[in-house]
Amino acid sequence: MKKSRKISVVIAALLLFNFGFAQDTKDFFAKADTFFNTYVKNGRVAYKDIKVNPATLNELLDLAKNIQVSADDPKTYQAFWINGYNLFVIKGIVDNYPIKSPLDKAGFFDKTRYEIGGKKTTLNDIENKLLRAKFPKEARFHFVLVCAGLGCPPIINSAYVPEKLEVQLQKQTELSLNNPKFIRVSGKKVGLSQIFEWYKGDFTQNGKSLVDFVNDFRQEKIETNAKVGYYPYDWNLNESK
Repeated sequence: MKKSRKISVVIAALLLFNFGFAQDTKDFFAKADTFFNTYVKNGRVAYKDIKVNPATLNELLDLAKNIQVSADDPKTYQAFWINGYNLFVIKGIVDNYPIKSPLDKAGFFDKTRYEIGGKKTTLNDIENKLLRAKFPKEARFHFVLVCAGLGCPPIINSAYVPEKLEVQLQKQTELSLNNPKFIRVSGKKVGLSQIFEWYKGDFTQNGKSLVDFVNDFRQEKIETNAKVGYYPYDWNLNESK
């Protein structure tokens, strides 16, 4: 085989290989969107219904096992891992259902390993190593990664997708930070979710205060000298009734 023909064959194989991964990613986002639309309503998840019929979830997670995404394509990468995190949280609850809280299962976030994206990883590693560590300036992750507790920002009934990701991140952050149950303002005091305590460094980059960060997304601004406190996190299950 001539050298030029060999090169052409290699290029064709690479294009076909990449197309296959691109197609798998597209299918993953489409099927994830259908899944969330079917089983999520008003920020709650129908875990019981998924437990009875887990085939759709399992098929979706099987598809995600070998999908390869690169941080060089940040929107596709971020959307894939955000959906992956939320889906495996649901998988963890379903596998242990009935359960009242994810904390009732030892190692739920840091020990149980899942196969996704060509690797085996934990929920904590998806959040902290694959998302936060690679995109340290993106604090809005905290408002789209949903841990199955009522203290989390609510899960949405659609998939995060590359072409809408910026709008979705912004919308979910604004919804959370304008929600009086999530940001509890009383006079010159403000009660913040413990998310802001646990990940304070994510929200106080470039010399910002926590109030500064919150005000970036609020319609009704909080006084900059407000006294900040943290209310207890609600780990009760975000299950639809």
